[in-house]
Amino acid sequence: MIIVKIGGGEKLNLDGIVEDLAALTEPFIIIHGANALRDQIAKKMGFDKKVITSASGYTSVFSDNDALDAILMAYSGLRNKRLVEMFQQKGVNAVGLTGLDGRIVQGQRNKGIRVVENGKKMIKRDLSGKPKSVNAALLTLLLDNQYTPVLTIPIADENGFAINTENDDVICTLQESLCAHTVIQLIEAPGFLNDATDESSLVAKMPREELADREQQVDGRMKRKMHALVKLARSEVQRIIISDGRTDNPVRDALNGSGTWIE
Repeated sequence: MIIVKIGGGEKLNLDGIVEDLAALTEPFIIIHGANALRDQIAKKMGFDKKVITSASGYTSVFSDNDALDAILMAYSGLRNKRLVEMFQQKGVNAVGLTGLDGRIVQGQRNKGIRVVENGKKMIKRDLSGKPKSVNAALLTLLLDNQYTPVLTIPIADENGFAINTENDDVICTLQESLCAHTVIQLIEAPGFLNDATDESSLVAKMPREELADREQQVDGRMKRKMHALVKLARSEVQRIIISDGRTDNPVRDALNGSGTWIE
């Protein structure tokens, strides 16, 4: 079993990713983003995304009703169904789902995010939360019958409402139940970089015990992603590969040694 995260950037080679995955002989699950598409749709709706930073230094998109509508249109609508269409054209019987469908990903809504604005501490409440469990029985049913799940946000909260969450956290929750041997993350960079502005600063190999220190060296959204990687590395996953999703053959390149390997 392989879990593949497809990032949400504009420059990812979706055709190449789908073609590579269609050639695999083992089952896989897709988790995909659509952040660039969400931002485009939000502007057409007449608003820009709002980014907040928690008191502990983690940034996230503030998820009000408008933001959640944009997520539904971009993630679970346009990007999800276009990916399903691409897989179907390559002979992969894909099923596009959100964490909300069948409560595939069950979460808990945030009670509030502690932020600092203009020097004052306050609590921000929105439509976001953390994944807590997955409907492994439903995913296994699909996989056992040769269907390929293509998953994205939103997920379900305790009362069945749609909430936003981080795909990196969803991957950790999936891994706890499905025990994939490999997790591939396809991004708009060669892999993990020592210097985010220098693509030649690729870290080809990274021991798991180094991840916690790396988390302290970054900020913003990267800090949140590194925190999720630390958690993922504590699971029984054999290898985590962070690789370039812009190449001609992104998945093949990743499996053949490209990117950053965490083993």
